[in-house]
Amino acid sequence: QKESSFKVVTIPTVPGHKITKVVGLVNGLSPRTRGIGGVFIGALQSIGGGEISAFTSEIEKARVEAISRAIKQARNRGANAIVGLDMETSDMGGKASYITLLSATGTAVVIEKE
Repeated sequence: QKESSFKVVTIPTVPGHKITKVVGLVNGLSPRTRGIGGVFIGALQSIGGGEISAFTSEIEKARVEAISRAIKQARNRGANAIVGLDMETSDMGGKASYITLLSATGTAVVIEKE
């Protein structure tokens, strides 16, 4: 199955398709840490305010990885789509944490064109 044939949407249905089977809940997790060098660079960038590009790129990588893991889980269970995808982030390890967890959760389904 091609990657483009697998649909992922944040809404409860895929336009132009009908759900023929609900497979169930799937999720993908991606914990990320910056490392001491990245934290130092991020701290320097934060002094001037604005976007901290060092963190932005790591969060984007984690987002892609979490969604890919959810897709893999859904495919392994026989689905060809995920509906209702929700992304969440949390910091792990307390106030001094440099670990961010991104989670992609949705419902794996089988769809076909209407």
